[in-house]
Amino acid sequence: MKNFTEVTAFVLKGFTDNPELQLILFFLFLAVYLITLLGNLGLILLVIGDSRLHNPMYYFLSVLSSVDACYSSVITPNMLVGFLSKKKVISLLGCAAQMFLAVMFGTAECFVLAAMAYDRYVAIYNPLLYSVSMTPRVYAPLIIASFLGGILHATVHTVATFSLSFCGPNVIQHIFCDIPALLAISCSDTHTNQLLLFYFAGAIEIFTVLIVLISYGFILSAILGTHSAEGKRKFFSTCGSHLTGVSIFHGTVLFMYVRPSSNYALEHDMVVSVFYTTVIPMLNPVIYSLRNKDVKEAMRKGLGKNQFRF
Repeated sequence: MKNFTEVTAFVLKGFTDNPELQLILFFLFLAVYLITLLGNLGLILLVIGDSRLHNPMYYFLSVLSSVDACYSSVITPNMLVGFLSKKKVISLLGCAAQMFLAVMFGTAECFVLAAMAYDRYVAIYNPLLYSVSMTPRVYAPLIIASFLGGILHATVHTVATFSLSFCGPNVIQHIFCDIPALLAISCSDTHTNQLLLFYFAGAIEIFTVLIVLISYGFILSAILGTHSAEGKRKFFSTCGSHLTGVSIFHGTVLFMYVRPSSNYALEHDMVVSVFYTTVIPMLNPVIYSLRNKDVKEAMRKGLGKNQFRF
């Protein structure tokens, strides 16, 4: 038991102690959270309810929406409670659970985005064999592996972090129990933990980004090899949105975790972490829906069915 913390709870400092500003932030993030849930859950229901969306591309999209909804739910509700509470306290177990779930869903999103890029490669590079190549025996293991990878990655960091000693102070300069913020207040030697964070997060980023780049390299070569205007339009409508989502997500993750520990600035990290934990999950349904003809048609069909029910 010597390796375990003497601290039984942590205080999440958050953005500000100003009550008026906290109230404004509460309503702002409440609106963001509700839009996130409505957008992602609505997209999942569209995929389930419309037979035209019953193909691997939209199965991956619904999984991404599920991850985003869960990811945001791990962070935002506790943050909202903190805005209205004078004591922004989170228990040791609650902090460990929050870290585990945040890392798991964040990692799973990296793998799901890579799987979506591979799916687009199969669909566009050789469309005639798409239904044969992307069967349930292919896409189901990819989805399962994404979550297993997330669980493994989260387990490593949660065990490593909460094996450290926390002698005080117990104030975390963050909005949630993020790994760098916890390492900053540990009274143990965190060099090994910093290396784990850098190399594990770096390896996952390199692996998933390479899959995306290689997939889109083949897709681009296939598109450039055809003179079909319709084919090029399809590329920019379906793949452009995915590349936008991938670029935003991976850009923030790389900034947060794949850098030397000497460059960590918790105040700046807190702002960036808000972007990838709350803003990106809200934007993803918009990014993947507005430029997708099938999704827009499914939305019109769904609204047409429901508008006369009341």
